Amino acid sequence: THNLRIHIEIKLTPNLNIQPDIKVSLKQTFGIDSEMEVEAFSKKNEYVPEIDKSYKFDRDTTLAIISGFAFNKRVLVQGYHGTGKSTHIEQIAARLNWPCIRVNLDSHVSRIDLIGKDAIVLKEGKQVTQFNEGILPWSIQNPVALVFDEYDAGRPDVMFVIQRVLEAEGNFTLLDKNKVIKQNKFFRLFATSNTVGLGDTTGLYHGTQQINQGQMDRWNIVTTLNYLGLERELDIVLAKNKNLNNAKGKEKVANMIKVASLTRKGLDEEINGVKLRLQKVDGLPPKELRKLVDKGKKELKDGVVIVFASKDDKVGIAVGVTDSLTEKFDAVKFVKVGSEIIGGQGGGGRKDFAQAGGQDQSKIDEAFEKLKTLI
Repeated sequence: THNLRIHIEIKLTPNLNIQPDIKVSLKQTFGIDSEMEVEAFSKKNEYVPEIDKSYKFDRDTTLAIISGFAFNKRVLVQGYHGTGKSTHIEQIAARLNWPCIRVNLDSHVSRIDLIGKDAIVLKEGKQVTQFNEGILPWSIQNPVALVFDEYDAGRPDVMFVIQRVLEAEGNFTLLDKNKVIKQNKFFRLFATSNTVGLGDTTGLYHGTQQINQGQMDRWNIVTTLNYLGLERELDIVLAKNKNLNNAKGKEKVANMIKVASLTRKGLDEEINGVKLRLQKVDGLPPKELRKLVDKGKKELKDGVVIVFASKDDKVGIAVGVTDSLTEKFDAVKFVKVGSEIIGGQGGGGRKDFAQAGGQDQSKIDEAFEKLKTLI
């Protein structure tokens, strides 16, 4: 896709003047067992990504992105780095011949980069000032899939520009030209992020921002794409390296994936056969703990999640136990023990989730060590 560095002048075709004219089958095109068909373009243009014929699609992620194309839903794909979030969108667009533009929302991208700016141009031998529209107004007016990469790294002033466009029928007012831009019927909007709107809660993604909850609510579909299982990753590597598709090659690739998995799980521990995730988050209001715990339980699938959050003089602890382990562990017990150490009153909840508060941030590490002994 055209991964644009917006600081330089970009020449874009003013009006693509195309619309979907065929339908493609999910079963035939993406290998997904579904009778669904989705609109597509019969001809490819300069903005359509190249097809990677060996690409392997993740079913749930593909269905979420396809829903964005088919039903004009705003789709945010969240997950760890290197899991193929943007590539998924690209490869689906490539097979639909849908024009696709990617914009990386790093901290250098400003409001005028997206909207446009005044420029001095030559007209009839004279220098005149002319407003040149940016990538956002151009995309809105064309049948284009616009993808914001590193969505959680965007500056607040930039994010508020995007907010209006998140509404499927939302018109965009270009104040610089006293112009109201109506969205093209086939304009689509996607984004990828490492976090889910709460900022960096793991220490892995320094520089990410907390996202306004009003904006997060405007995303119709938020799907998660994290690291896949060994068998799935094995299929992906072998599809790219067919010379390794033999007994010896498979063993070599499987061992590489196992090593990678150990590296990825650096934040998690395993005690007596039980997966344990410990997180400590600064600057997060304790009331936001529930979201982190639920996210951790979903990723672990089987295990215990313990999160401490501190802001100002308040400390919060939340514990989640996956359904498969509630016969063995009680989140309320974990919370009572942890809360007493940080100067709290014990809190409460259920066997699968409990929460409490405290005052002493300096005791969080001590509480972690004590809670490990309960497993």
